[in-house]
Amino acid sequence: MYDIAKHALDAAIAPGVQYADVRLVHSRERALSTKNGKPGHVAAGESLGLGVRVLWNGAWGFASTSDLSKAGIETAARLAAAIAQASATTCRHPVGLAGEPAHRASWVSPCRVDPFAMPVETQLGFLMKLDGLLRAEPKVTLAETSLHFGWSRQWFVNTEGSKIDQTRTMTGAGMVAHCFDGDEIQKRSYPNSFGGQYQLKGWELIEELELERHAPRIASECVALHAAEQCPEMTGTLILDSSQLGLQIHESIGHPIELDRVLGSEANYAGMSFLTLDKLGTLVYGSEIVNAVCDATAEHGPGLGTFAFDDEGVAAQRVPIIRDGRFVGYMTSRETASTIGEGRSNGTMRAAGWNRVPLIRMTNVSLEPGTHSLEEVFDADGIYMETNRSWSIDDKRYQFQFGCEIGWEIKDGQRVRMLKNPTYSGITTEFWNSCAAIANREHWTLWGVPNCGKGQPEQVMGTGHGASPARFSGIKMGGGYQC
Repeated sequence: MYDIAKHALDAAIAPGVQYADVRLVHSRERALSTKNGKPGHVAAGESLGLGVRVLWNGAWGFASTSDLSKAGIETAARLAAAIAQASATTCRHPVGLAGEPAHRASWVSPCRVDPFAMPVETQLGFLMKLDGLLRAEPKVTLAETSLHFGWSRQWFVNTEGSKIDQTRTMTGAGMVAHCFDGDEIQKRSYPNSFGGQYQLKGWELIEELELERHAPRIASECVALHAAEQCPEMTGTLILDSSQLGLQIHESIGHPIELDRVLGSEANYAGMSFLTLDKLGTLVYGSEIVNAVCDATAEHGPGLGTFAFDDEGVAAQRVPIIRDGRFVGYMTSRETASTIGEGRSNGTMRAAGWNRVPLIRMTNVSLEPGTHSLEEVFDADGIYMETNRSWSIDDKRYQFQFGCEIGWEIKDGQRVRMLKNPTYSGITTEFWNSCAAIANREHWTLWGVPNCGKGQPEQVMGTGHGASPARFSGIKMGGGYQC
């Protein structure tokens, strides 16, 4: 495979080419689901192709192909070079690249039990059993379960001498119970909403999640929500579980720190960011206990944003984003790092496949664990919310509203009543500055978000977000469902 990638690289080199790289990617996917005791879908796919980037006279060109014949490779490489030359005729701001040493490496993400080696029938049978456990609660209207597996191997070469081979295996699983009563639908999901939990692991993740044990509780809570009282409209203490906090991090920290978004590259599609360059090193993003990192290293955990090298050959790094409440870092590429005068990219460029150009994407953007016990986090009267149900945030990632599947009134550190349709809203910096307690490492979970969209044409990418349950003061709650 390296020979194919090297042939494409050689074909892209022409007079005036400043830089070129090639990614050859082989990927497989398998997705299974059930609905009310019947298979929902069973699908599998496989893909093999390469993408070529060329930098000529300060402008990029990109082309891709699944035709790996000599002629097909050469056609794609020459097209990338031709596009770069054409782009250079209208380039107002020539691209410069921050330096990166050449790397020769091979890396494989840990996978103890290969899910692609298991029969589809075995995996579908597992889901059917889960489905039956959810429907054992007679008032459940709709039960859904799902499994999703992905595998990819990528060979990367560039004109600076890098030669990198990486293999990643991803597993995801989840279940959800819906209950329709009167004019209202309630739902409960486990271990998270919108597909469940995803990590760079094999079938061992399914065993760790203990889905069968949690199915009866999820079904009963779904039904019980109909009899629960509406979350009151109030301003007070909010406690979030780690999965909801993971999405809060994604929307109000992860997206704003994408430097291409700050510089305007995403303005037409996904918006910009309130984190303008003048705020770097000066903005008080959160309270003094708030510390966040962008960490793609294996030591951070098996997140969907974990790798050894990004898609332009930059080594994975652990980068401080918020330190003691202060904003200290963006996610960068070699191009954007050069734009703001930094000597090196922090390695966040990724592409959704061989036929997509790499973009700055979240790796594992995580809230560092705090020092509080879980009892100390809950040591305040307020409302506790679990599991995301809806989200909304403006295109500069500043004002937001989130809805959760279930809430609980907390008094004297204890849950005293269930609440339905809980929502909360706020302004990003005010919210993080109100953070009063964060649970310790024992309660920290690295969540996977498999469906983050960005770019035109859109690229759907997996990201990771680590968090422990946390408490916030003076938060507006309950307004999302008020008439």
